[in-house]
Amino acid sequence: MVKKSKLWLEKRHKDQFHKLASKLGYRSRAAFKLLQIAEKHPLLKKGDKVLDLGAAPGGWIQAAEKIIGDKGFIYAIDVKPIQPLNLNNVKTEVLDLTSEHVASKIFDLTKGKVDVVLSDASPKFSGVLELDAYRQYYLAKKSLEIAEKTLKKGGNFLVKMLQSKELKAFKEELKIKFEKVKLIKPLASRKESSEIYVLCLNFTG
Repeated sequence: MVKKSKLWLEKRHKDQFHKLASKLGYRSRAAFKLLQIAEKHPLLKKGDKVLDLGAAPGGWIQAAEKIIGDKGFIYAIDVKPIQPLNLNNVKTEVLDLTSEHVASKIFDLTKGKVDVVLSDASPKFSGVLELDAYRQYYLAKKSLEIAEKTLKKGGNFLVKMLQSKELKAFKEELKIKFEKVKLIKPLASRKESSEIYVLCLNFTG
């Protein structure tokens, strides 16, 4: 176990995006995933009101805030406390995305509809591929339920999935609710990872 952890740390140390995140002050390399997606697709814009699900440790908060600017606002939710970011346009809240009535609680928190819902939420992985894929799908479904409750008509949704048997059916479900649905694997995602992001534009309600 010690050897495995050491190898993981060595691999992380060599990771160019991990190094760049440390250099630029981002809390995680995941910030670059969002920045790369947003650079190529009309996901976020200045002044947007954003809901960030599974937001800890805060890399996506930092990336989104850079795009939306000080006229925008971010509501960041995670099951774990998020360390303060010293940003005036960010409000954090500790909530379990799988808990009962969580969508209504978040809607009350945001005081109405948001322009964009982001979800980079991940479950605790077991190492069993099929089980982990289902757990990720379950979190994505919960994120969608929250998006349906909180997203403005015409709003956008970005959610993490794993490449699995659940992905195709989930994509088809999203196509009913959004005008455009696209699968994206940003450069900052590790090549060996099966993670993929589902970009959904123009919520039809």
